[in-house]
Amino acid sequence: MTDTNVLFEPITIRGMTVPNRIVMAPMTRSFSPDGVPTEDVLAYYERRAAADVGLIITEGTTVGRGGASNDPKVPNFHQPEALAAWSKITDAVHKTPGKIAPQLWHVGMMRKPGTGPDPDAMSDSPSGRTHTGSQVQPEPSDSEVADMVMAYADAAGAAAKAGFDAVEIHGAHGYLIDEFFWGVMNTRSDKYGGGLIERATFAGEIISECRKQVGDDIPIILRWSQWKQQEYTARLAETPQEMESFLKVFVDAGVDVLHASQRRWWEAEFPEVDGDDGLNLAGWCKKLTGLPSITVGSIGLSSDFIGSFQGEASKTQPISLAVERLAKGEFDMLAIGRALLQDPHWAQKIREDRTDELEAWDSKALGTLY
Repeated sequence: MTDTNVLFEPITIRGMTVPNRIVMAPMTRSFSPDGVPTEDVLAYYERRAAADVGLIITEGTTVGRGGASNDPKVPNFHQPEALAAWSKITDAVHKTPGKIAPQLWHVGMMRKPGTGPDPDAMSDSPSGRTHTGSQVQPEPSDSEVADMVMAYADAAGAAAKAGFDAVEIHGAHGYLIDEFFWGVMNTRSDKYGGGLIERATFAGEIISECRKQVGDDIPIILRWSQWKQQEYTARLAETPQEMESFLKVFVDAGVDVLHASQRRWWEAEFPEVDGDDGLNLAGWCKKLTGLPSITVGSIGLSSDFIGSFQGEASKTQPISLAVERLAKGEFDMLAIGRALLQDPHWAQKIREDRTDELEAWDSKALGTLY
């Protein structure tokens, strides 16, 4: 059996010490009427923090732009009522050893016009283009883009005031920031457009402005991905050299952690590169920048600790493999999504060697707040 002790070693990033290497991955829940988290949402997070989850990254919570959300039941991070509720959640988590960070989110052109809490608002984008490149809106002005940047910064400042331990910026999966990264959707001719490095400018400014708001002690995490919901095979960086130049924009802006999202965490990012050692996306992030990285993507849906916790066996790899690669230093933390959604005591059971009690994944868990 794989030694899981490495999972329960602390890690310090700026002024935050996380008690172990287990992260609760952000998962959209849509259980917050009018964008305000309820007491049930509070209990949902507190339950997992109390059961040995080291760092909770909340579900995506939207910044203060009218088109940021496509669902009025998704929590926001700008209205006073919502911020008050998030402050209570932070207090509850801090009664445990766990830490918590909000994921700051803007859905961009993934929002259909007329949806969300502000149906009259225009959907934000880099160039007014869809994922197929079709022009459906005017390109935003420089001042409008600057306002988008400050919406993230204002939310980060609110997180600091509410006592959060870190903030995560959602720059993955085809949402607004990732749309700026993607040449199909970003055809701007100003400083925000051009080559991959120039298309990273928007996110770099967000990180820089967030740093001004949160100060020196609070870590900033950037979640990013090569793939997009609109195009699973899309790639931003085709080589390690391109990725290094891309990531340097965020390093220079002051990011602290790279949360590298893959659909399947175990897949090598650049298998064609000699001497790549099979590194996944998080592994390359750490190798190229020296920053701590978080790996995520179907972790925990299968396990060789036991036979009953299989998930989708054909699409997963044993948790023991992730632990082994963590121990080798390829990445620094594991983000667990569906396994923790199914079983809030997943981390505790792993720590206490109660793996025979782990619950099999059932998609019905997506509809609960337990």
